[in-house]
Amino acid sequence: MLKHGKNYKAAAEKVESTKLYSPKEAMELAKELAPAKFDETVEVHVRLGVDTRKADQNVRGSIALPHGTGKTVRVAVFAEGEKAREAEAAGADVIGSDDLVAQVQAGELNFDAAIATPNMMGKVGRLGKILGPRGLMPNPKLGTVTMDVAKMVGELKAGRVEYRADRYGICHVPMGKVSFDTQKLVENYGALINELLRVKPSSAKGKYVKSVVVSTTMGPGIKVDSTKTRNLMEE
Repeated sequence: MLKHGKNYKAAAEKVESTKLYSPKEAMELAKELAPAKFDETVEVHVRLGVDTRKADQNVRGSIALPHGTGKTVRVAVFAEGEKAREAEAAGADVIGSDDLVAQVQAGELNFDAAIATPNMMGKVGRLGKILGPRGLMPNPKLGTVTMDVAKMVGELKAGRVEYRADRYGICHVPMGKVSFDTQKLVENYGALINELLRVKPSSAKGKYVKSVVVSTTMGPGIKVDSTKTRNLMEE
C-alpha cells in the first residue's frame, strides 16, 4: 500500500469520494488542496471505454492546449539546411543531423520533445530504442515528422501535449499548473475532452468516456462529471 503524508491525508478528507464535481468545481478544489510548496502540475486522467489490444481502438494523438501547460519545453529538431535554419528561427533549442544523432546515441538527451523532417527518419529511426521508451520518438501521427518544422516548434513550445490510452484505456494528460487561474484550467480541460470525443474509434462500444479524475502532482484525485461537456464554467 502506498503511504501518504499528513498533508495529502488532510487534503483527501476535503474531497467527497462519492460526488461528481463539475469541471469548474474540480479545478478550484484541486488548486485549493494542492499540498506541496512548489507549483504543482494539474493532471487529468480520462478512462475510456476502449480495448487497446485492438489496433483500431488505440486512442493516441496530440493537441495544442489553449493556455499551454506552464512547462518550459526544450525542443530538438532533426533537420538539415533550410529546415534547420527555420527550426532555429522558430526557437528550437537543439538542432542537428548526424551530429544530433550521435549525441543521442552517446546518451545526451537534453530535450523534452523531438521533431524530424521526413528525409531524416532513416537516421532517426536507428534511435528508436533510446527515444521510444522516453516518448521522444518523432511520429507522423503526432505531427512531429513534418516539413513544417517552424509550426510544430511553436506548438510544442506553446504547450502541445500528447494523449495516449494506456493498456487500461486511461489517458493521463497535464492541464497546466496550480498557479493558473481556474478558467484557463477549465478551458484546457474542455479542449482535451472535445479532442478525445472527436477521435472516438468507430468500433468502440458502450460508454466511451467512463470516468474523469483531476489531481495535482501531490494531491488527491477529484472525480469529475464526465457528462458535462458544455458550459464548463458553470457550477
